Amino acid sequence: MSIYSKITGVGAYVPPLTVKNSDLEKLLDTTNDWIVQRTGIERRHWVAADVSTSDLAFHAAQEAIANSGINKSELDMIIFATLSPDHDFPGTGCFLQAKLDVPGIPAIDIRQQCTGFIYALSIADNFIRSGQYKNILVVGAEIHSKGLNKTPSGRDVSVLFGDGAGAVVVSRTDVKDAKTDSFIIRNDLHADGSYAKELWIAAPGNAFTGTERLTKEMIDEGLHYPKMNGKAVFAHAVKRMAETLSHTLSESGFTFNDVDLFLFHQANLRINDKVAEIAGIPQDKIFNTIQEYGNTTAATLPLGMRDAIKAGKLKPGMVVAMAAFGSGFTWASSVFRF
Repeated sequence: MSIYSKITGVGAYVPPLTVKNSDLEKLLDTTNDWIVQRTGIERRHWVAADVSTSDLAFHAAQEAIANSGINKSELDMIIFATLSPDHDFPGTGCFLQAKLDVPGIPAIDIRQQCTGFIYALSIADNFIRSGQYKNILVVGAEIHSKGLNKTPSGRDVSVLFGDGAGAVVVSRTDVKDAKTDSFIIRNDLHADGSYAKELWIAAPGNAFTGTERLTKEMIDEGLHYPKMNGKAVFAHAVKRMAETLSHTLSESGFTFNDVDLFLFHQANLRINDKVAEIAGIPQDKIFNTIQEYGNTTAATLPLGMRDAIKAGKLKPGMVVAMAAFGSGFTWASSVFRF
């Protein structure tokens, strides 16, 4: 009998304001058909002016904790994945910790963008397998809407992103039968920083020549908005997600046919369809949410888990495979029995 970890509770939250593609047509000089054909996105949710990333995370975390069956006082750690923090410092995990009223436990922020949730899940899994902790809250949350270029020049990126949060509680479990028991089986993490500027936000930053992290000239140049080489991201995402899925399943003793449900990062429906085509995955085994939420970066996977549970697509005992790709470039996959 060995110590492993398992996902015991799942939660998610999106702000109530729904922004349809039609709402962006005049703002970004685009059309609903243009967005749907290129991305699969039909709508997304954006926050009100007074809402922060930790606010979204708080709602998701409360649901995850409630569904886990533990009391919040039993949490041993918070791991928070986000690229859109409340402030530069301290980490947003600390702000979430205060709102949850669980002082004293460690709170770690990580910044692996769209791959952040799997990175955070892997960190939690390893802390628990080491025997150091029993219950860890893993959160992915983002507010993109406050940082987008909402003019026609920013159309290619701004149509993609939504706001939202997802959370899971990861808890210690003793696996007696690996063929039936619920546990996180394997995680696979990768990065290649030589592609860092293919999808990034340059400013504010300390890599500029000068004495200020942000200047009027940077703002005038739009360096505080996200920039993306769409063709490069698409090609690498398809290749790397298919590779890491294949590797993780093989190392876990599974084939693609053994998986009951696939959850992919929700960046572009065409990426997910291409990965499915390469791997021979039938569409009825894939659960997508991009149509409703757009790309919520670190939140897409736990948000998808919550919705899959509600839809009856994710049930206890199922073998689940997740994969993600994002800025960095970073990519990762995870296989677990739910």
